Amino acid sequence: MLMELSIFSYMEKYDYENVFLCQDKSVGLKAVIAIHDTTLGPATGGCRMWTYASEEDAIEDALRLARGMTYKYAAAGVNLGGGKVVILGDPKTQKSEALFRSLGRFIHRLGGLYITGEDVGTTLRDMEYMRMETPYVVTLPESWGGAGPISPATALGVTQGMRAALEEVYGTDSLEGRTVAVQGLGSVGWEVVSLLTQAGARVLAGDIDSEKVEKAAAAFGVETVADPNRMHALDVDVYCPCALGGIINDQTIGELRCKVIAGSANNQLYEEKHGDLLHERNIAYAPDYIINAGGTIFDTDRLLPGGMNSERAMENVRRIKETMKSIFQISKHEGIPTYQAADRFAQRRIESVGRAKGLSKSANVRMG
Repeated sequence: MLMELSIFSYMEKYDYENVFLCQDKSVGLKAVIAIHDTTLGPATGGCRMWTYASEEDAIEDALRLARGMTYKYAAAGVNLGGGKVVILGDPKTQKSEALFRSLGRFIHRLGGLYITGEDVGTTLRDMEYMRMETPYVVTLPESWGGAGPISPATALGVTQGMRAALEEVYGTDSLEGRTVAVQGLGSVGWEVVSLLTQAGARVLAGDIDSEKVEKAAAAFGVETVADPNRMHALDVDVYCPCALGGIINDQTIGELRCKVIAGSANNQLYEEKHGDLLHERNIAYAPDYIINAGGTIFDTDRLLPGGMNSERAMENVRRIKETMKSIFQISKHEGIPTYQAADRFAQRRIESVGRAKGLSKSANVRMG
């Protein structure tokens, strides 16, 4: 998208506030900090390190991810804006304490406009290095005052969103006796399986790592799937993708046999048109950034008055069910797919808070 527009035109089209380019040749740092919208609060989002094909690709990724965080926080009821930082480099070979401390100093110069956290290619140890230079780091181990592991919260949010979708389709939110295909047994998928089995669901589990599948079968007594890449085509009540994005695409969408799609994977729709097709087929799709927000809600609780309160944080995670029910209502009343309804839900909160603050700026509802 960025290739079709100048950076300033792209920023204007999608209502961005700032883009900062950070370079420190003494430590090999090249990074982009994108600030999308601060109506609700300081721009917050993870720090990603990746081997981008070009500098332009890195800028576009930072911009896209920052905009996504704006909507995630808004829909989750969190008073933070959307931001992101990406580092150009190989996380396997180019990391150093000096590099992350240098980035921490760049972030500190922004005076709290942007708060960072862990993301693809970075670890809690990297966050510790940045925290040595700035307090504007949210994802930290418990020993540093952070929330600790967030996968259980993410998984709870997924099951809460799943319950809302089941209620929409079947008239009851009960998971007991429902068949759920969980694709991907990483830290979140594993926790999802645990919660589903406790609730009495019949779980079909699959992962490209056969060892994880065997462990899940032994731990939870779930049924296993020989080909994890074909799990979208299983005849189940719920398809729960917890691995790669883009899983709802031209090839897979015609093979779906589920009534509900509700999983933790990011960017599940390969293109927006696939969300339109799900709507036409009456498949209840729980937008990913709505139901996978549990970890974000839990992780950022430490920014609230009084610091980290796990009980309060988990109660806010449980509210994902009510958020998802509101999105289904918007979808029905306005005759639009749920991915569009989610954007509108987030947009309306940003606009209402903006009016209350006397701000004229509002985020653009167009996500693509």
